Amino acid sequence: MNESRNPVELFEEKAKAVSALVTRVASMREAVAYALDVCDTKQACQLLVSGCSEPLSEKGQALCETKQQKVIAAPGLPPELFAELEAGARERGVLCVEKGMREHLGGVDIGFTLVDFGIAETGTLVINSNSEELRLATMIAEFHVAVLSRSKIRETSRDLEAELAALTSVQPSYTAFVTGASRTADIERVLALGVHGPLELHILLLED
Repeated sequence: MNESRNPVELFEEKAKAVSALVTRVASMREAVAYALDVCDTKQACQLLVSGCSEPLSEKGQALCETKQQKVIAAPGLPPELFAELEAGARERGVLCVEKGMREHLGGVDIGFTLVDFGIAETGTLVINSNSEELRLATMIAEFHVAVLSRSKIRETSRDLEAELAALTSVQPSYTAFVTGASRTADIERVLALGVHGPLELHILLLED
C-alpha cells in the first residue's frame, strides 16, 4: 500500500477497475436524484418472463412484451430520506418499497442502500446485512445504487478490524462484502455479469 495515496481516490480507482460506476455527490438529495434518474433511463426489468427467445404462442409472445411497473427497493433508510425517495418515485410512476421484498423477487429495478464502510485497497463495500430486506435489495435488484460516506473509507481491511468486530458483535450477524457488479465465469470460463446479483453497481461517494 502506497501511504501517500488518498483513500478516497484509491477506492474510486479500485472500484472502477471491477466495473463499478463511481460518482461523487454532495448531498443525500443529490444521491436520491441520481437513483431516480438511473431508474428513469433503464428499461423495466422483466425477470419474471423467461423463454422469450424461443418460438412462442401469440399469447406467450404478448406476455414477453409486457412491461411491469418499475420498482425501487430501499430498506433501512431514515424515514425522511425514504419519504423523499418515495415522493420522487411516485411522480415518475415508480413503485418504491422499503419492506415486503419477497413479493418482488422477480422484478426489482433499483436497490438503493446506505453502506457502512468502504475498503480502498479493493474498492469493496461493507454492508451490515442482518436485515433480510436489505440482503434481498442488494442481491435481486438489476442495478444496485449504494451510498458511501467518504469518511467511512478505510485504506485496508485491517484498518476496519475494530468496526467489523462491532458490526458482528451481535449474533447471528450477516455482513456483506461487495466488490463490483455480480459476475461469474463458471461456464466455460466465459465472464457473465449480473448472474447471481445486480448487473450494475453504482457507488455514490457522499461528501461529509
